[in-house]
Amino acid sequence: MNGAGPVGGSLGSIQQVMALRQEVLSRSTALRDVREAGGAEKPANRTVQAGGFADALNGALHQVSAVQAHSSDMQAAYERGEVTDIAKVMLARQEAGVAFEATLQVRNKLLAAYQETMRMGV
Repeated sequence: MNGAGPVGGSLGSIQQVMALRQEVLSRSTALRDVREAGGAEKPANRTVQAGGFADALNGALHQVSAVQAHSSDMQAAYERGEVTDIAKVMLARQEAGVAFEATLQVRNKLLAAYQETMRMGV
């Protein structure tokens, strides 16, 4: 009975952690959408002026880098005692993680598209 208890408890615990992670991700996405809706005009104008796919990709990578830098700054400020709200720090870390994961998925799709194009006969 002792051997089966921790396994079942561990499975339930993993499911709870995954459910909590999903909730944090959805809240992070909602907060990012609200933030982007507040300043949507400036980036949209910049993208239209820049033109080109490479410029759009470069801008997106810079935004991800900025989100990661903000997350690092928030974490360092928390460690120094300047920020006392752990929820803000954790939200910044989750947002950086989601941004990185999205960037990684875009990279994977681009790489797959490139490989598919290279396999095509002319």
